[in-house]
Amino acid sequence: MPEQTLAEKLFEDQKEASKAKDRFRLTVIRMLRAELQNGAIAKKSPLDAEEELAILTREVKRRKESLIDYERSGRQDLVDDLNKEIVILKKYLPEQLSEQDLQEIICEVITEAGAETKRDMGRVMSLLMPRIKGRADGALARQIVENRLK
Repeated sequence: MPEQTLAEKLFEDQKEASKAKDRFRLTVIRMLRAELQNGAIAKKSPLDAEEELAILTREVKRRKESLIDYERSGRQDLVDDLNKEIVILKKYLPEQLSEQDLQEIICEVITEAGAETKRDMGRVMSLLMPRIKGRADGALARQIVENRLK
């Protein structure tokens, strides 16, 4: 049996959340399904797995950015809700790389690119990001690359 697409998985999980009367999870899944639908409408054709992953990653990133603002303004209720949303959304992301695996990939890319100084940062990142897309935080990867280059 072929692996489920993200849209199929979301549909199944939406039914499950609805039956369990888990309103919060149901709302998050509906929002994500709507974002995927909007992406398909904008593209004027169905999304492929990579495009679905990009939308999912974007939604997680948006929430993480909002967390900072809500924490600054002392809105713990919204911080808690966003953290729960992030946990739900992360279930649909591919398995995340450990920091050690990420460092190994970065070392390979730096060697492959022949990078030595921070001026080579752009070349390293352009080779690195497609390899780790959706599986690691880009900001963390950038920080590790900066530390490795002189």
